[in-house]
Amino acid sequence: MSRYLKLQENLDKLKLSQIKIHLGDYVDKINDGSISVTDALYELTEKEIEVKNFNATNAMIKVAGFPYLKELSDYDFNFQPKINKSQFLDFTSLRFLENNNNILLIGNSGVGKTHLATSIGIAAAKKRVSTYFIKCHDLISQLKKAHLENKLDQRIKHFAKYRLLIIDEIGYLPIGEQEAKMFFQLIDKRYEKKSTIITSNINLSDWSEIFVDNMIASAILDRLVHHSSIVNIIGNSYRTSQALSRIDESQN
Repeated sequence: MSRYLKLQENLDKLKLSQIKIHLGDYVDKINDGSISVTDALYELTEKEIEVKNFNATNAMIKVAGFPYLKELSDYDFNFQPKINKSQFLDFTSLRFLENNNNILLIGNSGVGKTHLATSIGIAAAKKRVSTYFIKCHDLISQLKKAHLENKLDQRIKHFAKYRLLIIDEIGYLPIGEQEAKMFFQLIDKRYEKKSTIITSNINLSDWSEIFVDNMIASAILDRLVHHSSIVNIIGNSYRTSQALSRIDESQN
């Protein structure tokens, strides 16, 4: 077997697929003197790194569990003119992660809180920041299940490990006292160590209605609000607007 074929086999074993794909072309360029060996090796390794980074980024986005892949560029700031676009561009720069700050997005259903939270999460995942998205109801269900199986500490550690945790839709369903205590343990575990994004349709002053116990609600809020950006989104619902548009179109 020729050295060239053995080289290709070695590239397979090392999983350097891009170098293997482009190797022949670069050997020809070296032979005809159009490129130096050093430049050829540099360009081949750049192709390999580019593809590996692309695959790693896609993997990070996939495991994050986003409900959809919507980025900030997909958000209609014209529909919600009261939102400070510059502030969200700053969020997607990930500067808030440097000091383990939190982001709380508060507003009525349909104003785009989940979209905005997801867009920040995708920006983080693209930078290889460990990110996870979960609905509050699903989070509480997992913590309850872990508690029944005597694995609560293990489950809290699992959610606490992410550099960025997005908890979506706090307030759509009430949270019992025991569940609130488990939720507090998670927030306390992440406090000043990791960043959390929260979306909620309930004003912060009314969170005692969600968590039933005023003391627990205050303790949770105290840790979330400290070192945080709180964004109150006041505007119309996208979904309602789209539904009304479809009705108008059908009547015309």
